[in-house]
Amino acid sequence: MAKIKDFTRINLLTGLVDSASRLFVDPEQMGFVDLADVRLLRCGVDTVRQLYKGMIRPEIMALFETPGAIVDFAGHRWHSGRVGKDSGYQYKLQNADLGIILLVKNFNAKIDSIGPHLKIEVSPHAIDNLSPARLQARLDFYADAVLSHLEINQCAVHLALDLQGWVPPQDLVARMHCRARTHRDISGINELHWHMKSSVYGRGETSMFGSANGVQLCLYNKTEQARATDKLDYWESVWRRRDSFDHDDPNNYNPEQDVWRIELRYHHSIIQQFASGSTDLATGNTIDTRSFEAFSSHLDGLWRYGLAQFKLLARPGYFMPIWSLIRDDVKVEIEADSLLDETDYKRYYKTSRGFSGKNVELFLGNFVSLLAREKVGAKKAFETLTQWDCWAVIRDHYAAKDMTEHDLYKHIKALLEERSVRWGRAV
Repeated sequence: MAKIKDFTRINLLTGLVDSASRLFVDPEQMGFVDLADVRLLRCGVDTVRQLYKGMIRPEIMALFETPGAIVDFAGHRWHSGRVGKDSGYQYKLQNADLGIILLVKNFNAKIDSIGPHLKIEVSPHAIDNLSPARLQARLDFYADAVLSHLEINQCAVHLALDLQGWVPPQDLVARMHCRARTHRDISGINELHWHMKSSVYGRGETSMFGSANGVQLCLYNKTEQARATDKLDYWESVWRRRDSFDHDDPNNYNPEQDVWRIELRYHHSIIQQFASGSTDLATGNTIDTRSFEAFSSHLDGLWRYGLAQFKLLARPGYFMPIWSLIRDDVKVEIEADSLLDETDYKRYYKTSRGFSGKNVELFLGNFVSLLAREKVGAKKAFETLTQWDCWAVIRDHYAAKDMTEHDLYKHIKALLEERSVRWGRAV
């Protein structure tokens, strides 16, 4: 596959190549794009999810005896309750003032055994107010109060860039090239394409590419979202305090103009793949991603990786200038020294070879045969497969064979059709 190129950045006064210029020139067609009016306000960590293994302390379960009650835990008052099975956990302790939610008791592990029984979710204002080291210490403190035999498991993060002076193009879906099979736009249905599990909606205020259990790109109107959730005052204070990447205009937030957000969401399994595949250029050692504190120095690498996975193209073979700008000029704002230039970032896919690989393919064949017997369609079959606990193993097995999720969907659809045509009702 040919490498995708950037437009050339040219100094408006000298006409010379200038990596800091906002004037982008198409080197072949000689057209130009001026991004002087784009204002990059802030790029930061929007969400942290820290996972832990251990055994639940017996006294903790008493906190959930009365769902909805306000309880005392670790020196603070918390709202206790149950959570839906989709979260993977049974109970929660929430303190919105602290910006912390504790999800307790994994559905798939026994309560009296060591297991992945705790996930702590951290909101933007808690991340913003604490350094990675202080935040990690706080999370570890809560985790120790919930679990004995405590072990840090892995973390997941969302990175978000807020900007003004740019809106996504109307043909965003056509211009966005990525391996992800899924696209959703959740601002008012216009048309659906079930065979692609892709949706195109009317106002185009929110678009999502990729799946929640992988790498996901979201583009949405942050002003409208913040207003709808009554958090616009908070975010305006952040934009006024933290903007911007434009050193000549440090106070460039315009309250009369909407802010758009470009957000990359990483599942903890993807972070683990980075841990297994990325190396320190000086030592050759793999990087540590288990805790947010350890991983915080690698967030610039994560940001650039995401923008290489999702490619917004001006035309075949060339990035849109806005994509080049936010890749090269943006740094994740975090109180940690960036290790971007000292690390070789790669994802390691744990392939299923030999016996285990054969098991994956045997399972898929039997899975499809059973579904064909029950007359289950390809769309429902694939959705069922992605919700299974072993989906990551199946996905990684086929990824190692250069099959995307969409390729696997088409493979399942073809197998279902083949069984239906060959065997009919006798399947």
